[in-house]
Amino acid sequence: MINTATAPPPPSLDDDIDHDALDEDYVLTAAFVEKVVDAADDGDGLKLRSLLEDLHPADVADLMGFLTSEHRAVVVLWLPPELLAETLPELDDGIREEVLERVPHLILAKALQELDSDDAAAVVEDLEDDQRERVLSAMPDVDRAAIEDSLGYAEDSAGRLMQREVMAAPKFWTVGDTIDHIRGQGEDLPELFFDIYVVDPLNKPVGGVPISRLLRSPRAMPLAEIMEPINAIAVDQDQEEVAYIFEKYHLISAPVIDAAGRLVGQITVDDIVNIIQEENREDILRLAGVSDESRGAGVFGVVRSRIPWLIVNLGTAIFASLVIGQFTTELEALVYLAILMPVVASIGGNSGTQALTVAVRSLASRELNSANAVRILGREVLVGLFNGVTIGTLLAGVAWIWFREPLLSLTIGLAVLINLVAASLAGTLVPLALDRLDRDPAVASPVFVTWITDTVGFLSFLGLAGVILL
Repeated sequence: MINTATAPPPPSLDDDIDHDALDEDYVLTAAFVEKVVDAADDGDGLKLRSLLEDLHPADVADLMGFLTSEHRAVVVLWLPPELLAETLPELDDGIREEVLERVPHLILAKALQELDSDDAAAVVEDLEDDQRERVLSAMPDVDRAAIEDSLGYAEDSAGRLMQREVMAAPKFWTVGDTIDHIRGQGEDLPELFFDIYVVDPLNKPVGGVPISRLLRSPRAMPLAEIMEPINAIAVDQDQEEVAYIFEKYHLISAPVIDAAGRLVGQITVDDIVNIIQEENREDILRLAGVSDESRGAGVFGVVRSRIPWLIVNLGTAIFASLVIGQFTTELEALVYLAILMPVVASIGGNSGTQALTVAVRSLASRELNSANAVRILGREVLVGLFNGVTIGTLLAGVAWIWFREPLLSLTIGLAVLINLVAASLAGTLVPLALDRLDRDPAVASPVFVTWITDTVGFLSFLGLAGVILL
């Protein structure tokens, strides 16, 4: 029986709490998770706080993923406000929504004030409308306005991603002026910043000075003489474009500008790492025809995300079976065709998946576009041709050893060659076509590529068998 009462129990007598919660791979140990579960079952809040207070917020978020919903409800009540604040942005979306329902709005409002505006906005976005209104009304006007402004930008845009806290200085300031200003700001400084953005009288960024260069320069040196060019990000740019700019130009931070070119915030590399991981995770899941399924996903949500593409796959599989149905005479006359037929389709499917994975990743990283599509397509056709010759020869040898039928060996060898070339073409052309149609190639491509390789595999093998063997 789990005790969710908020009244503190008597002080715990267990003084030998082990804070070695992580193993050598930085993974929470089963023993530590068991201690947390036992403390939650006993309603021992003081022990829970002792166990958790020294953990990194990312490890607390990881712990939440190992706990049941009932245990999370207890644990979250005993997290110190500062640790709760830093843990919330680290949680999986589904778990965070559940946790937020358990936190009183006054405690949540206090926790959000500890976060940068971008992280606070990400948390507030997951709140129900009535809870969001209560939390925002309990926050200071400045913090509330910053969050509401961030939520006013489109989801997945630079405006939603940026933090409004930024360090800027006019270009007529010297290094000494800037250092003195930074020292005088205290708690008003951004929690994390790497550059001083130099702005003109209209608050438009004209350059940037890395902190490392600022500290190495003489105090009398004007900022205008040591500033470097910047890569400004438009507030409405998609987060994927922002991640691409950071990756291409090796940025640590970048200023964000509004439609008039004025400085409104900054994006730092820690946010971009999260975006890159998120996009890669989405691409991997979409290649399998599923959505982003975290540890907190429910059964019906998972079913709802997977079943549409299984239905589409069912339709393509039936189509491939109809192709087989056109060759019943050949199958009745030569039973061993049915034995070898799945091999041709399977090899073609694997080859198509290889080409598809490379194409989707190249499109995502912008390494594949109309400028080099023909060259990449030609390369994949040659790869399919060479692979087809190699695998077809090996399979023909196996068929000859197995059935001692030279013509059968020739048939299956040619069928594999044809299917592997078709697989290379499909694995490249399908995602390119979907991308040109403004459709996500990672979502629909696998179904269509499998359909093509199965159909071509069956059609080529059984068609050639009808011509060569009968």
